[in-house]
Amino acid sequence: MDNTFINYLPLLAIVIPLAASIVLCWGKSLGETAVKAIALVGFILPAVIALVLAFQFGDAPRGDEGYAFLTDTDLGLQSSVGISLLLGLNGISMPLFVLAGVVGLAAGLHAIQSKAERLPLYLQLLLVMQGGLMGVFASVDIFFFYFFHEFALIATFIMIGIWGGQGRRSAAMELTIYLTLGAMLALLGLIYLYISTDSVSFSLIELRKVVASQPISELVQKNIFGLLLFGFGILVSLFPFHSWAPRGYAAMPTGAAMLHSGVLKKFGLYGLVQVAAPLLQAGALGWSELLVWLALGNILIIGFVTIAQRDLKQMIGYSSVMHMGYIFLGIATMTVVGAGGAVLLMVAHGFSVALMFMLATAIFNRTRTYDMTEMGGLGPHAPLLSGFFVAASLASVGLPGFANFWGELTVFVSLWHNYPWAVAPAVLGVVISAIYGMRAIARVFYGPETELFKKTAAAGNIRDITMGERIPASILIIALAVIGLWPQSVSRDINDAVEGIEAFSRPSMMNHAEPLADAEAPAANTEDTAS
Repeated sequence: MDNTFINYLPLLAIVIPLAASIVLCWGKSLGETAVKAIALVGFILPAVIALVLAFQFGDAPRGDEGYAFLTDTDLGLQSSVGISLLLGLNGISMPLFVLAGVVGLAAGLHAIQSKAERLPLYLQLLLVMQGGLMGVFASVDIFFFYFFHEFALIATFIMIGIWGGQGRRSAAMELTIYLTLGAMLALLGLIYLYISTDSVSFSLIELRKVVASQPISELVQKNIFGLLLFGFGILVSLFPFHSWAPRGYAAMPTGAAMLHSGVLKKFGLYGLVQVAAPLLQAGALGWSELLVWLALGNILIIGFVTIAQRDLKQMIGYSSVMHMGYIFLGIATMTVVGAGGAVLLMVAHGFSVALMFMLATAIFNRTRTYDMTEMGGLGPHAPLLSGFFVAASLASVGLPGFANFWGELTVFVSLWHNYPWAVAPAVLGVVISAIYGMRAIARVFYGPETELFKKTAAAGNIRDITMGERIPASILIIALAVIGLWPQSVSRDINDAVEGIEAFSRPSMMNHAEPLADAEAPAANTEDTAS
């Protein structure tokens, strides 16, 4: 493929869904079939582009900081304010770019066959989210990295207001307050970072060069990293700033919940790995131990709250918050193994939680309730739906054979060599996940049939998963299985990128262990650990 053309593919992955969204402004005159066809193109092409770039990434020429497919679209802002639409992908952003494309395709396919009111507008806003998500992970300029996130977030707020479920007004208000606060703190941190350097560009590449030649003082680094940690942390539902997430996801329409929980929520985690830690090494080390404690709050406290949930969608929302703790733990270790495992777990969690939210809606459409105590006996009526839900639940728990397993394993390895006291509570979280996951399976599919369920079944509303639901579910479960069986497909590029970041070269804190780079040479690659 021509290198000049392929470098513009990240830009096309952003522009195509946005262009499709604009065309859908004439949805009433286009007709339902044309609306669905245009939306389908807007969701399919970014996924195809992401997969093409992923296959080409290994042989692609690399520029500074390991970026491939670099292209700079001149907007006339570079000379005046240092802002440039500089796009590119490295080993950290590439798998998340693919995640955005694939989850976006699954969410789009589900939305197209849904019976949502005002379907053209619904698809329009999903396409806006999709374009913003592709932009987040393709941006090398931190201004556009932040801009694309806010762009996608606005569409989320609108979708909750129009298509949200019960309690959407209060949930939307809480979500708006928390996410606005988090976004403002993150923006302050990014501005503080920029003015603390002599850089004339918002480009990550240039900022890393400037910081390497003229380091920021340790005190300033700690202040900036603190702003970014809590700003990004609120956006990712870091304990104790998490309450917006379960209620927000319960109120979101399915497509928005899939895209936000599966992809947009990774913005803050990605920002810590790709932006904050490489530029603020001393600051990251200074906050790392506190981050471990907060992450354990996600795992244990939110884990026990998850066990207490009766509402299926709320349970999945709390579960998502809980599993953020493992990713934060990986980042907090400040090692290649931990950071690599965190990125791998971001990808795995994105696929699994999007699948869980989609299946929760499929269950609701058959039982007319999210209350698990009102369900039971769905398994014999919908065996294929049961199989998908069991597989998704086991993937979320971290069963070997699915992608989540390798991410959690590498996080545990990094914890053992840096915070060994945190390993036991972190592993306890796996037990907690198994408890609420297996209990949900038992209650929904294999428990005794309730009176409500019997009435629903008698009315003929119980059927197995349809083809329109089966295809997006299959896309997500296949992605989890491919990475689970072949983790090197993702881990190789992740670790090549993470190894180039000095902040993650932290030696082991265990007295009897040699520095991690020597003592854990095989495990320094997630791919080697996985194999």
